[in-house]
Amino acid sequence: MSSVIAQTRFSVLDRSRTREAHAAPQALRDTVDLARRIEALGYHRFWVSEHHSVPGVAGSAPTVLAAAVAAATSTIRVGTGGVMLPNHQPLVVAEQFGVLESLFPGRIDMGLGRSVGFTDGIRRALGRDKQDAGAFATQLSELLGYFTGDQSAHPQVHAHPAEGLRVPAFVLATGAGAQVAAAAGLPLVIAAARGEDEMLRAIDGYRDAFRPSPWGERPYVVLSGTVAVAGTSEEAGRLLVPEAWASAYSRTHGSFPPLAPVDEILARPMGDRERGLFDDARRGHIHGTEDEVADGLEKVLGRSGADEYLVVTSTYDRGALLDSYRRLAGLVGLAGTDAATAA
Repeated sequence: MSSVIAQTRFSVLDRSRTREAHAAPQALRDTVDLARRIEALGYHRFWVSEHHSVPGVAGSAPTVLAAAVAAATSTIRVGTGGVMLPNHQPLVVAEQFGVLESLFPGRIDMGLGRSVGFTDGIRRALGRDKQDAGAFATQLSELLGYFTGDQSAHPQVHAHPAEGLRVPAFVLATGAGAQVAAAAGLPLVIAAARGEDEMLRAIDGYRDAFRPSPWGERPYVVLSGTVAVAGTSEEAGRLLVPEAWASAYSRTHGSFPPLAPVDEILARPMGDRERGLFDDARRGHIHGTEDEVADGLEKVLGRSGADEYLVVTSTYDRGALLDSYRRLAGLVGLAGTDAATAA
């Protein structure tokens, strides 16, 4: 194991993806079960996500799901990747995380994003529109002020029990959004959604612009991406198929579907555009055998100088997913146990 991998923390984000023939409530129970197993393997954090009116994702209330995860575990840090702040009032978000931190002291993370709903209908249902994402920096300042007790947007308003507590905050961002994290003195969570070169430029800009704050003395970068590990390169590649097909289907049909079995997907006829999107969606991920994945991680961690890697992997076969996380834990040297991987 290389020194760069040994110096990096590894964490997991589970998006509670639904699967064909499995109801959405099962996806949430699967997330809680996975958290217990990820904790046993020695990962640093376990985060959950926020999506609204997406048929393929059951995780719509991340602070509620985070509470269930924290209650089912005992040592791993638990948080959100993330709460989409433009969808909410900062006071309510502060109160929710204050409750979480009070119930599970020293284990809660507050990951915050700037996205709004995917469609006009969802945004209207949330009482938001596209422009609300532009107020993210202002909302973030107000939210952090509820914890320190010095927010000025609403004089004499206090968030209980958040005030006086310190819940680590993270900003999920790409491109210009990284500057918000830098200005606030917060850790940055970033993915190569627009290519690795643009991600690396955003990281450099974040580090250059970072201003120390009570929330962070130095820049802290968390890379986020898919990692799939298996006994062979082909098996690892199959892990990527369900999510890649769902992505391609959503872009050609306008609806994000549940994950389907690999063999079923590969047997389906695809039009030229869907096939192209499907092939594109399988590229750019770190996957393969332990040696191949270690090489991929070493390269991207070396180029980015990241402090942590947040693994975001979804597939239909939950057993294969868990095996991938077990193999990854072994190759990065996590001090966990395989006990939780038993059927």
